[in-house]
Amino acid sequence: MLKKMKSNEKMKQLMTNYYMMGFASEHVSWITSGAPVEILYAMDIYPFYPENHSALFGAAKQGTYYAEVAEKLGFSRDLCSYARCDIGCVVSSVNVPNPTFLFACNNICNTVVKWYEVLSRIYKVPLFFLDTPFVRKELKENYIRYVHDQLVEFIDFAEKITGKELSDLKLRKTLQLALKGVKAYKDALLMGRNKPSPLTAFDAFINMAPIVCLRGTEYPINFYEEMKLELEDRVKKGIAAVDDEKIRLLWDNIPIWYRLKWLGEFFASRNTCIVADTYTNAWSWMIVKDKSNVLESLAETYIFIYLNVGIEHMAKAINDLVNIYDVDGVVIHSNRSCKPYSFGQYEIQKMIEVPSVVIEADMVDERVFSEAQIVTRLEAFLEMLK
Repeated sequence: MLKKMKSNEKMKQLMTNYYMMGFASEHVSWITSGAPVEILYAMDIYPFYPENHSALFGAAKQGTYYAEVAEKLGFSRDLCSYARCDIGCVVSSVNVPNPTFLFACNNICNTVVKWYEVLSRIYKVPLFFLDTPFVRKELKENYIRYVHDQLVEFIDFAEKITGKELSDLKLRKTLQLALKGVKAYKDALLMGRNKPSPLTAFDAFINMAPIVCLRGTEYPINFYEEMKLELEDRVKKGIAAVDDEKIRLLWDNIPIWYRLKWLGEFFASRNTCIVADTYTNAWSWMIVKDKSNVLESLAETYIFIYLNVGIEHMAKAINDLVNIYDVDGVVIHSNRSCKPYSFGQYEIQKMIEVPSVVIEADMVDERVFSEAQIVTRLEAFLEMLK
């Protein structure tokens, strides 16, 4: 039986307030999840995340409907389901804050380039595209300079459009808040190291929105500090997220949003706890180093993230999590929608230090989910781990 966290309700209220803030804001920027949002908060520009919005529709089992709306307009079913869902919502006049401008960064994927070009045409607003070099082996200084110069251009772009000037002092304060928020978030996730674990990766998925959407404000700091206290209380009282925990697993890739509850109950009924995942941990690694040039620091941070590095780096990140959380195996979600996250998984699988299994699905589009096939693979995998 799954045990709901009190933090879930607090998160819902926090994110409801976040969305309401967008409608009251003078300037709104639609932004990709891997772009440096700290600059926007430092300029009092509200950031709206289409990916997060699509995940919400996916969890509400409405993602397929809006994806089909986009498909009827000619968008291929092979495209990212976040993009299809978002475009479907936009053309269906779903109530969202209208953008002043768009801010896309390709450190998470290249689909965002065309996706945001479509949004730019629909809303008739300017788009700034931040290009990040892919890090195959090592992060080079010229990569950092290249992105640094683009951030300077972006600030000029945003200042001209909004009439606001970026204060260096306010940016530094925003970055300090971001650092504190990331630390509080990471500390909460690390509670999964306890045996038995007081939380599952499904709890982490549900409660990850603040560190994405509100990073650089006080909200994530307070939220994750409270979440950690709740988890510490569970540990003290001997309350496990999964009764009689026997198997500990790591999840790789974006969650299957429309099947979170089903998957959580599937594993819990088999005394299995997914204690951590690569997806939520990606935001715990976005740490800005203390440098005199804060834009250089931001550039380095946003280049070297999980989806913008070679498979050797990705495999190392997985093995580090395997050791930190002492897991018995890895469940790899081969996500039809997210090519950067799923490409190379079979090679990465060979580098992982514990047994693993691959399941095929999609983060938002329910049409590619085969329950019977996934149950067969997962049950066989768990039987092997006993």
